[in-house]
Amino acid sequence: TYDICEVRPGPNLNVIVGANGTGKSSIVCAICLGLAGKPSFIGRADKVGLFVKQGCLKGVVEIELSKAPENIIITREMQVVNNTSTWFINKKPTTLKTVEEQVAALNIQMDNLCQFLPQDRVGEFARLTKVELLEATEKSIGPPEMYKYHCELKNFRDKERELEVNMHINLCKDKAYSLEKMKQRVERYKQDIERYHECKRHLDLIDMLQRKRPWVEYETVRQQHEEVKQIRDQAKEELKNLKEMQSPLVKKIQETVESFKSLDKKIKCMAGEIKEVSQKCKQKQDALEMKDKQIEEINQAFRMKKDEEIDRRKKIISAHKMIEEWNDELSTASNCENLQPQIDAVNNKLKDLQGERANIESDISDVTTEKNNQEREKRRIIDRIKQLNNIMSMKEETLRGKYQDTHSALMWLRKNKDKFKKTVCEPIMLVISVKDSRHAKYIENHIPANDMKAFVFESPEDMDTFLTRDHQKLRVNAVCAPAVSCAGNLPSRPIEELHQYGFFSYLRELFDAPLLVMSYLCYQYSIHDVPVGTEKTRNMIEKVIQETKLRQLYTAEERYTVKVSAYTNLTFCSNVSLRAVQFLTNLVDTDERQRLEKQQQAINCTLQSLDTQLTTLLERHKHLERRDNELRQQKKELLERGNKRRQLESKIALKYDSIKQLEQDAINLEEESQKANVKIKEINTQKARLVSELMHLIKHCVSLNMLKTDLVLQSTVVAAEKNRLELEYKAASTQLRASEQTFCELDEKKRVLTENCRALLKKARQMCKLGLDQHLPKEFQTAFQDLPNTLEEIDALLNEEKCRASCFTGLNVVVVEEYNKQTEEIQELIEDLEEKKKELDNYKQNILQVKERWLNPLKSLIEKINEKFSNFFSSMQCVGEVDLHVENEDEYDKYGIRIRVKFHSSTELHELTPYHQSGGEKSVS
Repeated sequence: TYDICEVRPGPNLNVIVGANGTGKSSIVCAICLGLAGKPSFIGRADKVGLFVKQGCLKGVVEIELSKAPENIIITREMQVVNNTSTWFINKKPTTLKTVEEQVAALNIQMDNLCQFLPQDRVGEFARLTKVELLEATEKSIGPPEMYKYHCELKNFRDKERELEVNMHINLCKDKAYSLEKMKQRVERYKQDIERYHECKRHLDLIDMLQRKRPWVEYETVRQQHEEVKQIRDQAKEELKNLKEMQSPLVKKIQETVESFKSLDKKIKCMAGEIKEVSQKCKQKQDALEMKDKQIEEINQAFRMKKDEEIDRRKKIISAHKMIEEWNDELSTASNCENLQPQIDAVNNKLKDLQGERANIESDISDVTTEKNNQEREKRRIIDRIKQLNNIMSMKEETLRGKYQDTHSALMWLRKNKDKFKKTVCEPIMLVISVKDSRHAKYIENHIPANDMKAFVFESPEDMDTFLTRDHQKLRVNAVCAPAVSCAGNLPSRPIEELHQYGFFSYLRELFDAPLLVMSYLCYQYSIHDVPVGTEKTRNMIEKVIQETKLRQLYTAEERYTVKVSAYTNLTFCSNVSLRAVQFLTNLVDTDERQRLEKQQQAINCTLQSLDTQLTTLLERHKHLERRDNELRQQKKELLERGNKRRQLESKIALKYDSIKQLEQDAINLEEESQKANVKIKEINTQKARLVSELMHLIKHCVSLNMLKTDLVLQSTVVAAEKNRLELEYKAASTQLRASEQTFCELDEKKRVLTENCRALLKKARQMCKLGLDQHLPKEFQTAFQDLPNTLEEIDALLNEEKCRASCFTGLNVVVVEEYNKQTEEIQELIEDLEEKKKELDNYKQNILQVKERWLNPLKSLIEKINEKFSNFFSSMQCVGEVDLHVENEDEYDKYGIRIRVKFHSSTELHELTPYHQSGGEKSVS
């Protein structure tokens, strides 16, 4: 369970609790083996090697015993390979005998079940005889002299027997001793005999239950068979009646079906004839409709000619009226005057106006093109600014993710800029613009993270205002730029002097920032005087440090710091690898952003100017269009005045030609009417003949439909009767099939039960060993009457009796025979010794003195044990007693301790034995 375990017992009672397999017994085994106990004392294994954890070659037990003036530490090492042990006392090697002596000196008795009782030996404790229990008690808790007196008392008794001179007396004692031994053996056998007879009673009852069970099972199945047989016979009779009732119904259904088929055939023939006549009627009706259509077409044609003639006459009248009106207008019109000079003047004005319009339109086109170009450039600039703003937003998101308080302060600053008198810069990481992303690592490694997120103030008062803003408890960094700007500080030497060492720039030149931020960084971190080199610088670093005397410098991937000792003037150099970029991953070109914003402002001004020009040009263009329309209308009116007389003369000539054509197209309506009446009369004659034929067909069709209706009614009656009979037949058939199925199931069940009855009867006769013609004997019948009559009760009783019988183990018939033999011998010895018993009383006086010194303390001790034992049992609502068991006061080797217990209120006190109590009750006792 474990590789190592340390247990520190406390005073009074110690209890170890735990689930199965957690190692409680391992601690008990360790106590026994560590105190020189043998494996057999534990009752689990016979070799010490078997107590070592599986997979290990050695086990160690160390026990510290309390003893004045110095405790004893006993150590035992157990080897698995050869089952040997090595002993140590106080860490020094020793022998097993020495350990046993030390343990015995402390009155530790590992072989005494009254001192050490492992769970595997609880049953062994219960099997201790009273004498053995007494001796174990004396050794474990009695005074040292108690067991000594007991031994002396037994020795005195033996010596007294040796001193007996009289052979007769010796013989009597031998007989008395033999008698006592026999009684003890018989007493021991008595319980076995009682158990044997009790077990036999259980076995006899089991045998009788097993004999009766097949008979009860057979009787149960036989009753089921009789019940099923009776139900089956009833089902058979019912099936026969149903079959007899169904025959007339089948005959009626067949007759109805034949009648229905005959009527259906007649109906189909009638329907065919009706269909043929109906088709003829339809043809006649179609022909009549066609004739009506022809008459309508003739009338329509005549009406159209009539309308055409009326319309022709109206047109002639209207044409004459128009000619009269035009003649009047022509006569009143004055001679055409010379309008050409006026028309030429208007044309010249139009020409000048069109030239001016062309110039205006050209100017509008130019301004519009310029405006479109400017707007396109404006959109490009806005898109680029959005891109830069997105990069700025990403930087702000980085700030919010890493420094929530700083981001909150930034939002507050943007909303409250009016509270500050001088310039305030947002966190350095947001306002720095690295010119080349490859150089961001130098800047981040030079400027600490706390300053990268710091706000930069020009005025200390503004910084105080910011840090005490609205009582917000935000942890932010703020710095104040020097009063005199350091942004323009010059390096200690030009960068050109350092090119030979691989340096290409100072830190300040690698990025752009507001002047306030640049001033602070130059002042605080001397970025104007820290050069940045390449891999070339790294390769010649010693030369660089020695010749340039630089205090800080950067190579491609490292930062170097050089210090000079103030005491020894020695130079110390340290270098660290550059950290990955954390803040300046998203770079914003602030110069580009400012340039774009200026361009956007300029474009807005240009667009405003262009809009003003365009508005003026459009207004002028509209004015010219209005003037153009006026001149064109004036020219149109002049032209119309010159063309009007010619137009009137032309119109009059055309109208006379139209009248002439209309007079030639005249229609003779009377002649057309006569032709139409002749055609209609002929068609009406044909219609009369068709109507006559149609009426004859309709009468024939009506008579056929009446005959068909009569046949359909007859067919409906027959079909209803047929359906009724079929439903009755279907219901009867369903009932018949159900009855047949029920009968088959019952017949099969009866057959199975019959076979079961035969098999069970055969089994029951075999259990009672009866022949085919033999009846059940009277002794069986009598015995069966006292037993349960149902299988459930028999099985329950069988299980109970088998469980009871299985509890009786270790019984032997030889013990019974020996018991009977010993009983007879005891009876003979008792009769022989009754005469000599009085003579043996004299020898008891010799040991009375020793007996008093031994017996009185022993009784007192047992009374104390009994008192505590009884109290303990009383606390569990049980009863327990311990007393000194004395069969013969003079036989001191037969004295013993008797334990009696009662765990149930319904039982009596019983002596604790290996057989009467349960395992748990024995363990508790």
